[in-house]
Amino acid sequence: MDPQGTNSELSPPTEYRAFVVDVMARMTRTSGRIDQMVLRRCLGLASSYLVTDVTMNAEEGVRSWRAGFNRLVDVMVALHMRQELEVETVNTASKACSECWGVAGSWREMDECKEGVKAIATRLKGLLDSNGKTYRGQAIYAP
Repeated sequence: MDPQGTNSELSPPTEYRAFVVDVMARMTRTSGRIDQMVLRRCLGLASSYLVTDVTMNAEEGVRSWRAGFNRLVDVMVALHMRQELEVETVNTASKACSECWGVAGSWREMDECKEGVKAIATRLKGLLDSNGKTYRGQAIYAP
């Protein structure tokens, strides 16, 4: 704090994209594989990053958040193609989409984010069984 009691240095904006890229790079560098527990933790932070990315950086926040979430879905798609994607990870991603939808609907300034959530949800739905409600025969979280 400066002598007037204000912060002379602002906190840097959050960037979900940078966070996701860093976590994924560290994970694969150290273990050479994707730890789905870590992937789920990253997915679980999507709604928090949506709020902070957009409010702390009006110009780039939406793009950063969307890029980060899409990167995680890219990883999920790759795991799905290799038959390694866990049902719990799909559930976590579905919950994250639901939470992000709720957050985006709470503020008029985040209307643009709804389109991003819809696009991500559509990609995730493409991973589901043909009934659109299960993954590998197990029910998936639906709000």
